[in-house]
Amino acid sequence: MPDFPIAPGRRYALVTPCRNEADYMRRTLDSVAAQTVRPALWVIVDDGSTDATPRILAEYAARHDWIRVVAKPDRGHRAVGPGVIEAFYAGFDHVDTDAVDYICKLDLDLDLPAGYFAGLMDRMAADPRIGTASGKPWFRPGGAAQGGSAPRDAADAIVTSGMISEKCGDEMSVGMTKFYRTDCFAEIGGFVREVMWDAIDCHKARQLGWIACSWDAPDLAFEHLRPMGSSQSGVLTGRARHGFGQYYMRSDFAFFTASCLFRMAHPPYVLGGLASWWGYVKAWMLRRPQMEDDALAAFIRAYQRRALAVGKARATSEIVAARAPVWQARPARTGAGA
Repeated sequence: MPDFPIAPGRRYALVTPCRNEADYMRRTLDSVAAQTVRPALWVIVDDGSTDATPRILAEYAARHDWIRVVAKPDRGHRAVGPGVIEAFYAGFDHVDTDAVDYICKLDLDLDLPAGYFAGLMDRMAADPRIGTASGKPWFRPGGAAQGGSAPRDAADAIVTSGMISEKCGDEMSVGMTKFYRTDCFAEIGGFVREVMWDAIDCHKARQLGWIACSWDAPDLAFEHLRPMGSSQSGVLTGRARHGFGQYYMRSDFAFFTASCLFRMAHPPYVLGGLASWWGYVKAWMLRRPQMEDDALAAFIRAYQRRALAVGKARATSEIVAARAPVWQARPARTGAGA
């Protein structure tokens, strides 16, 4: 750990799996270095990059003693789902979770406001039931600007600059910046190694009585330099992959179909929602394997069916209230994340 002082209760570690991020990574590296509360440790896993990523990582690691780089061999392609989580755990293994209060899986294609992590910790400190949280991602129409850092002077620059929201629900923390209390992360068993890891974790947290959420607040709005679902073989492939993930998670089909209809009003218009729906149906036709946690699957489908009837916000608030006794009955922990 670095020797600069970090107040107890404000210690967080970042773990970043990455591959071939030379076009975007300086924006992320500079925005993390500019945080009002810096991380105690940032482990960046280079998952076999073939561009300038290793050189840039070495440059920043030499400049900041709280950045540690872990190199993995080249797998020959960018990994999603299980591959991303495999790379995450290659970095997570280097974190002493007893020495930090929070753990965050962070992508290397984001531009974060300077008070981002401080803002998350402030909100989570105010409500000890919040186990995982994030801000909201926005993207630039026509593609991301590349190259060096472009710091924002105002906290609300994102929402006033014509960027487009990725329309992430308030009941989830987003996958590109999953911020967790360390004890909550341990209790849910960490991330599953499948495409829908970044939704299953939030449902599991709620099942155990925790709150999972994200806030659409100016101080937590961040730019996603590579829009969600577009990182490997195009946006439509990403949307179809999301549909498979919903099938894997055993989502209620009626709820998922309604979600696809909602997504049709978001770029890429119509086709994005159709691609997601087809990804689910194709997986069902091929009888692909699904999540084996029957109790969690039933919990998810019950929530989704209730959300269809009364809306996500009310369904989520009902579950949060109903699961409060589960959270209150958890054994007390004495580590940093307790």
